[in-house]
Amino acid sequence: MRILHTMLRVTDLQKSISFYTELMGMRLLRRKDYPEGKFTLAFLGYGDESETTALELTHNWDITSYELGTAYGHIAIEVDDVYEACDSIKTKGGQVVREAGPMKGGNSILAFVKDPDGYMIELLDRKRLD
Repeated sequence: MRILHTMLRVTDLQKSISFYTELMGMRLLRRKDYPEGKFTLAFLGYGDESETTALELTHNWDITSYELGTAYGHIAIEVDDVYEACDSIKTKGGQVVREAGPMKGGNSILAFVKDPDGYMIELLDRKRLD
């Protein structure tokens, strides 16, 4: 068994695809419109879906906003250097909401960014995970 994908509902599909490809370094793996259901699915990731987990973005054509809820936490992405990743994301117009630095009470180096819909993404430094 393995996790195939995580799904997020997004309000502006192109803006979200741009965020995850241009700022987070993912590739658009596949995209399909479902006119009868009035939605589009886009799958993004860092590798082939047969080997790695993907992120599914669901765009319901008639929905303009969502409530994120209080149960959602974050998506965690491992990066080579959290400080450099934050600098790159800010340079490209992304929103860093917790600057890179040590985790409180631990040794992990982490940061948090928000995607265009307000979903939190944790960046974890590959070199310093606890």
